[in-house]
Amino acid sequence: MPYAEFDDTRLHIRQLGGGPVALFIHGFPLDSTMWIDQLSALSETRRCIAVDLRGFGRSAPVNGETLTMERHAADLAGVLDLISVETADVVGLSMGGYVALAFAEMYPERLRTLALIDTRAEPDSPEAKQGREAMAERVVTEGRAAIAEGMQQALLGPKASLAAKARLRTMIEGCPHETIVGALLGMRDRPGRSHVLGSIEVPSAVVVGEHDTVTTPDSAAEMADALPDAVLVTIPDAGHLTPIEQPQAVNAALRDLFGRT
Repeated sequence: MPYAEFDDTRLHIRQLGGGPVALFIHGFPLDSTMWIDQLSALSETRRCIAVDLRGFGRSAPVNGETLTMERHAADLAGVLDLISVETADVVGLSMGGYVALAFAEMYPERLRTLALIDTRAEPDSPEAKQGREAMAERVVTEGRAAIAEGMQQALLGPKASLAAKARLRTMIEGCPHETIVGALLGMRDRPGRSHVLGSIEVPSAVVVGEHDTVTTPDSAAEMADALPDAVLVTIPDAGHLTPIEQPQAVNAALRDLFGRT
C-alpha cells in the first residue's frame, strides 16, 4: 500500500518488513526518506512504516492550512486503521516527536513502545515563536535555498558526512513552500505536552545526539526522567539528526526498545 487515501488527502507510505508495526514520523522540513536506514535495518523484526506527513514528501499538497500536531496524529491513527493495526511502536524525530506526543495523548491505547528522538515536550518560547514566523516569511520571500544552509549548520553535528549533508539538503529543497509555512505555524502554536510524559506507561526511549543544540542532551535527560519506563540514549558524534548521522547507533537503540515488549 504505497498510499493511504482519506476523504481530504492522500498520504504516501514507505514500508518494509513484516511483524509488529513500527511507525516512523519524520521531522521538519523532511520526509520519510530520512528513515531509510532504519527501515532497512529493522525490517527483520518489524513491519516498518514511514509516512510522509500531510503536505510533505510524496503526500498530497496542502493549500495554506496550518499543519497542527493533532492533525498529523489523527492522520497516523487513520493509517493504522486502514491496515487494521491496533498498536504500534511509535518513533518520532524533532517535529515528529511533537506529533508522537500528540498521538500518545490522543491515542494512548495504541502505543506499544515510544521513541522520542532529538525532540522535546515543552512549547515554543516567545523568542522561538518569533523565529518560526521569521523563517516562514523568509522562505516565502527568498525561497528554500535561503534557509537550507542555516538549517544544515543547526541540525547536523560537526562530524556529519557529506552524504548526510546532501540528504538533508535534498529534503529541505524538495519541501513545498506551503508545507514549510503550514508546519512552522503548527509548531509555533503547539501546546506543551510535558504533562503527558508521566502518563505514558509503555517502554520508552529518549535518544539525543551529543552535539544537538536544538533539543539538548540536558533537555532529553529531563524528558527521560519524567517518563515512567524510559531509557536515555546519547549518540556520540551526532547533532540533531541522529538517524541520518549515526544510523547504526540509533538502530541499536530501537532494537533494544523493541526488545523490551
